[in-house]
Formats: sequence, C-alpha cells, structure tokens
Amino acid sequence: MDDITMKTGVSNPCFKEDSNETAPETSEPVSPDVTSRNDYVTPDPSTDMLYTVDDTPSWYTCTVLGLQHYLIAIGGIVGLPLLLAGPLCIANDDDGDVARALIISSLFFVAGICTMLQTTFGIRLPIMQGGTFSFLPPTFAILSLPHNKCPPALPSGFNNVTYTLYNDTDGSIIDGTEVWQRRIREVQGAIAVASCLPILLGLTGAVGFLLRFIGPLTIAPAVALIGLDLFAAAYGNASSQWGIAMFTAFIVIVCSQFLKNIKVPTPAYSKSKKCHMTRTPIFKLFPVLFALILAWLLCLILTVTNALPTSSSHPGWRARTDIRTNVIRNAPWFRFPYPGQWGLPRVTIAGVIGMMAGVVAGFVESIGDYYACARLSGAPNPPTHAINRGILTEGFGCLLAGVIGTSTATTSFSENIGAIGITRVGSRRVLQVAGFIFFILGMLSKFGSIFVTIPDPVIGGLFCVMFGMIAAVGISNLQYVDLNSPRNLFIVGFALFMGLTVPEWMKANKGVIQTGVIEIDQILTVFLETAMLVGGLLALLFDNTIPGTESERGIVRWRNAQNGKEVFDKKTLLQQEADCYKLPFPTNCCRFARYVPFLPEFRQRYKEIDDDNADVTTSV
Repeated sequence: MDDITMKTGVSNPCFKEDSNETAPETSEPVSPDVTSRNDYVTPDPSTDMLYTVDDTPSWYTCTVLGLQHYLIAIGGIVGLPLLLAGPLCIANDDDGDVARALIISSLFFVAGICTMLQTTFGIRLPIMQGGTFSFLPPTFAILSLPHNKCPPALPSGFNNVTYTLYNDTDGSIIDGTEVWQRRIREVQGAIAVASCLPILLGLTGAVGFLLRFIGPLTIAPAVALIGLDLFAAAYGNASSQWGIAMFTAFIVIVCSQFLKNIKVPTPAYSKSKKCHMTRTPIFKLFPVLFALILAWLLCLILTVTNALPTSSSHPGWRARTDIRTNVIRNAPWFRFPYPGQWGLPRVTIAGVIGMMAGVVAGFVESIGDYYACARLSGAPNPPTHAINRGILTEGFGCLLAGVIGTSTATTSFSENIGAIGITRVGSRRVLQVAGFIFFILGMLSKFGSIFVTIPDPVIGGLFCVMFGMIAAVGISNLQYVDLNSPRNLFIVGFALFMGLTVPEWMKANKGVIQTGVIEIDQILTVFLETAMLVGGLLALLFDNTIPGTESERGIVRWRNAQNGKEVFDKKTLLQQEADCYKLPFPTNCCRFARYVPFLPEFRQRYKEIDDDNADVTTSV
C-alpha cells in the first residue's frame, strides 16, 4: 500500500532536533570521488539527510537500519501467500501449513535477491522489492477457471493410505500436495512469461513511449479497483471472528493516524553525535507490526482461557493460536528455494494475457516510486537510462519469482520509501543489507512457519485497512484532473462501475462464455473477471479518444508534481545524475554503449533534451 503522505518529500520530521546542518544554498558540480552527506542534496532547506544514496554507514548501523526496513516490509509480504492459500487449494492440515511456510520462505528469498539486484545494478536507489497486490486480481481469475476449482476430498483410508486423497477436476486421484502444486505451476507460468514485457521495455527503452498514453485518469480507476476487488478476501478472513478483526484494524488506525506524531525515546546514531538517544515516531513506522503483535497476543489469551470455540466446525475456531503450531515443528530448519521446486511451470495463453494487467500496473507503480524515492533520499530525479534499467531489473525479478514459485511477482515497496522520509537515511547500502536479511531468512523455513500461525481474523483485520489504502491511493490520483469536467467524471465513473460490475457478473455466471474454442473461452473469462483490467482498459481507451486538453486531463499537473525539485544548474544536474546512477563497473569501454537504453552513456546522447523524464513520470 502506498503511503501518499510519505511521497510528498517536503520535510523529514523524525530526528529533527538531532542535526543543525542544513542543505547548501547552491549546488556545485560534484566530483565522483566525493561522498559527503550533501553530495546529492538539492537546494531545498527542508531536506537534511543523515545518509544520502552513496553514503556507507558503519556495519552495525547498516544492520540496525536494514532490520528496520525488513520489519516494515514484512507485513505486506507475509499477507500475500496467506491470502492465496485458499484459491490455491492448500488444505488446512499439517501438510498445508508446511506448504504455506515454504511459499512464504520462497517469497522472502526472492525479495532479498531482487532488492540486492535493484539497488546494485538496477535503478540504484534505496528501494525495497517485494510481493505486490497488483497481481492478485489476475491470479484469482486464473484460479477460478473450471479446471482449477478445489476438488473434494475422498473418504479417509481410500486406497489404504493414511493421508488424504482428492479426486481432481481432470479425474486423477492425487494427494493434497499435488493439488496446490498443479495450480501454482499455472500461476508460475503466467508470471514468468508476462515478465518478458518489462524486460523488453527496459531493453528497448520503450517505457517512455508507452507511458505517454497513461495518465491519472487511467491510473486512478485501475489501481482503485485492485483494492475494491479484494473485499471478499478481507471479509472472508475477518468473518471468522469480527471482534478480533476489528480490534486489529483499530490498532492499525490508532497507531498510523492518531499516534503518528508521538515520538518515543529510542537509541540512535548520527555522524555528529555518534550513539545517543533521540525521539522516533515508532507508531508511524510500525503500525502493522504493533497490530499484528497485540492482536496475536489477544488471540493467545483467548485461546489459553478457552474463550474461543474448540470445535473446528465453528467459524471462531480459526481465531485460535494452537491450531497450526505443528507447522513450526514440521517445517525444515534449512531449505534452499530453487527454480521448478513445485514442478515445471505450466503456461496458458489465458493466464499470460490476464497477468499482463498486473505487470503493467506493477511497473507504472514502480516508476512513480522511483521519483518519490529519489526525492526523499536527496538524489536527483532518475534519468531515462536508470528508469529503463530499473524496469529491466524488475522484469528479471518477476521472472525469478515465476520460475521459483512465490505465488506472486515482485515490485517496489512504497512503505519503505516512506520510511526514508522519516529516518532521513537514504543510503542504498542499508537496503542492500535489508535484502541480505530477507535472503538469509528465506532459507530458514522455521522462521517462515511462524507467520503461518497468525489467526485468520487478524489477517482479515489487516486486509480491511490495507486494501482500503490501495483503493484510496488510486483515487488520490484524481487530485490532478479537472473534476468539474463532465468528460472526466464520465470516464472515472464508467470505468469504476464496469470494473466492478462485469467481473461480478462473470463470477455469478460461470461458463457463460462459450465460443466453441476452449482457449478463447479461458482468455475472455480471465480478462472479464479481472476488475483492474476491465476498468483500466476502459479508462485508457476513453481518455485517449474523447477530446480533452492536457490540463483538463491532469497531465500537466501530474508531470509537474513528479518532476520534483527545481533544477538550478544543468551541468550540476548532469554531474549528479552521472555520480548517483552510474553502474558499479565501467560501461564506457564499448563505442556502442551510447546506443544501449539502459547504460549511463545513453543519457549523454540526449543531454540537450531535458524532457525525457517528463515522459516517464507517474503517480501511484
């Protein structure tokens, strides 16, 4: 979920009393050998970074700050596999709980690799990579196809075996492990093939051309529908015990909204004061973590006192903390996630086309995050070659997630970008440490198994807040458009309404699409059941065909808002871009490097054109 208030980049309230330094009045060209704290700070007196992009804190400072980023991201990452467990037909038994733990560990593992790749070779900004909700609507659509319906369990003792067997939709008799692995392989194949799109866009530099057709009127309904379409998943988990679910949501709301400005004394470190005590808005930093711990503790107390039902037939039974404890004992201590660990990914045309919607939403969101991250970390706006490289790296990350099988793809994490504005630490080395932590813990399956024991209503309460924020982030893009224009009101209203209506009608009328060709039936079904795809494409079509000025469409204000701070010296900007976004190895050894869209030399070809960045901006 994107934190809109974090993306303004206007001020950094945390630790304000700990530094008397201010940004310089003017910017001078910076030598590549200089790595002072003001190397990339633009002439904005409100910006006062403890560490900028190229700064390297001490190893223990990096470890503490990296662990903080890990804790911020963990809430959103853990929720994705738990949310997909039901549609994947993962059983609610010991084997199913171990399967959840292994998927969570695999997602940790891939998130760590992708974060280290992105911060080292990709956009090279301090940006976390992790699972994304953008891929959930097409994934749900794929798993709702007739051949992916969850099969009924056969009677206990069937074929004289001690484990449960299932009569799958294709007529085969399989165990519970093969039931969910067959389905995740289809999701894997769709993600892996769909990831070729951002790879192609990054390699060819076509990102800017594609985004010329995408404005706030397209982004607003598309992203809003991601959150609105997930309401069933939220109430499905929350309905097991609404009291606990609302308690969880209440803690998140209190911490993130009412206590966000309360600062608690905490140990800290700065270059000038070394180790000292400072005041940190911990409630604003960790609202999900606080809610998770307190709600989990409440469920533990209610379980120990037997205040919750002891019968598995009662919905409230899912709020108990002792129903999945076996997973901690059964999960292996160490397991290395590897490509094809669930079997060879299966590719279907319907799945790939549906997953393309998640890919487009993911890289559009990421481009907006790149600009926000640059602004908050004191770096210049990313040039074209850096954005191309960032999208290219995300494409490889999605491909890796697909072949390993994390149940979802990866994209940038906006929560961690907001933390940069609070902590005033924009060092890429800190995020590399955070990625390494994810990488190591992803191989320790015991650690991932702990999160499987989270009671369902706790997850449901978190989803109620998180999905609402996703919808609000999409709607917030309408601040740039003229809402007094009948043209704009029609586009937004029609896209939102049809994005909700058509998928619901499809879900209520299974098998209504019958063209005579199974493959075409599946493509149309996935397309029409994906709310984000229906609403987003309708908005894209009407926004680019119905006459309207750029000012009316919000394009002008949208680009100005994302272009960031004013540039006072063109030479200074080019020098700062070269220092901040250069790769960690020389790239000027080849005479053709200036023609490669993702190499730094590509920017020099267009150093007289300052409009490149305006073509690749977004706000998600």
